[in-house]
Amino acid sequence: MWIQVLLFGQLADIIGTREEKLELQPGTRLSVLIDRYGERFPRFRALSGSLACSVNQEYAPASTILQEGDEIAFLPPVSGGKDGEATAADVPKELVSEHCQIVREPIPAAQTTEQIKSPADGAVAIFEGIVRNHTRNRRTLYLDYEAYEQMALREMEKLAQTALQTFRVRDIRILHRLGRLEIGETSVLIAVASAHRGAAFDACRWLIDTLKKTVPIWKKEYFEDGAVWADGEPFPEDIRAQSNVGPISASKDSRVPDEKK
Repeated sequence: MWIQVLLFGQLADIIGTREEKLELQPGTRLSVLIDRYGERFPRFRALSGSLACSVNQEYAPASTILQEGDEIAFLPPVSGGKDGEATAADVPKELVSEHCQIVREPIPAAQTTEQIKSPADGAVAIFEGIVRNHTRNRRTLYLDYEAYEQMALREMEKLAQTALQTFRVRDIRILHRLGRLEIGETSVLIAVASAHRGAAFDACRWLIDTLKKTVPIWKKEYFEDGAVWADGEPFPEDIRAQSNVGPISASKDSRVPDEKK
């Protein structure tokens, strides 16, 4: 059977590609694929305990049995980036769900805040993440964000729906920007409207903290002396895809290439 593998952030650099098609034996577990990449790429193996994986844009455990045509993504801890290979013609301008957007243009923070307000609200809590000019005493020139876009939007919408039910707030907006961001620009905006300020504050804090751990978006930081992927927030244990189950099938061939020396 054939599957599609997608790689993001530093994993794409380690493997040397952003996607590839692999042939596996029917009934192969996800753990087999994780182990095979780990055997051939030592740096991949070093990261494997902190990775998450998705199958068809849903987080999946290592025990998942793969099916013909599955799309598997290896996801490093979130908040790392891309080298700008895609052009504006390659990607949609924005992705939109009921409460969330992924955009490539400046985020309209003031306009979004005004739009979410209602006469029933007693508070609107806002979190605005902006690009700062330094990291660990190194001067930052700019950031570059990438995402597993369709999955990221779905995960953002899940967070919004969960917050609406859990905190009993009236409305939520989550906007995240991709691509190159300059110092002072907004990377993420969360707005929560509620009758009471306590619920709005609590929901807003939970949303940004959880987004930073579970939504597949990565950033790369560019400095005067080089560029690195930002240290990612660890994935929660329940969505990490650690290869802790024994293989029940081997790959049909050795199509995963060796790591370049």
